[in-house]
Amino acid sequence: MENLEILSPKIDLVFKRIFGNEKNPRILISFLNAVMDPIDKITEVKIENSNIEDDDEFSRLDIKAKTDKGERINIEIEIKNEHDMIKRGLYHWSKMYGGKVKHERYDDELVKTVYINIFNFKFFRSEQAHTCYRMKEIKTNEEFTDMQELHFIELPKIPKEDREITDIFSAWMEFIENPISNNLKKMEMEVEEIKEAKEELMRISADKKERALYEERKVLMLNKVSKLEIDENK
Repeated sequence: MENLEILSPKIDLVFKRIFGNEKNPRILISFLNAVMDPIDKITEVKIENSNIEDDDEFSRLDIKAKTDKGERINIEIEIKNEHDMIKRGLYHWSKMYGGKVKHERYDDELVKTVYINIFNFKFFRSEQAHTCYRMKEIKTNEEFTDMQELHFIELPKIPKEDREITDIFSAWMEFIENPISNNLKKMEMEVEEIKEAKEELMRISADKKERALYEERKVLMLNKVSKLEIDENK
């Protein structure tokens, strides 16, 4: 196991295997509470799909879930800036928000919908690694509703130096960025879900079939990046 190459959670296939694991929803619950920081903590989630959605000639892997509060959640991880990230975020949020309405029973079917996108690149001007957007009045800053919530996490803005990690959000970001980091060791011992996520990552890293799927997915994603770079330089 010493020479085992640990698969990267930044590849969406691995990310979904860990955080979209229906057999261990505790990992996703911990992650969502860390990102959303709700007043009333999420205690249960139901992962709603494990399918691949077509996106051009490439396929997109995301996580869809519903919390015990009735909130709908959509989580994606992106390795390349495709320059339409805002429109895409709103599009995926709107599909989750209104896509299940059948009989105009807005009070029953329209619920708080949260879109979480993790970027492996810098995108916003803010120095903050984690930004959250809701609808507000532009002059008074009065919140119109909390039914719409979009979170963006920019991994390159996460501090990279050796440091003691003491909060769960930083621990999850460190896990995604560098799961074998020495910075994580204390949190692995203190937070059971971090430990479970690391164990699941080690398991799939040692599984030949999982590694083969990972390598195939990694090549596909690198090809996508190359295609985008070629298109940008035209």
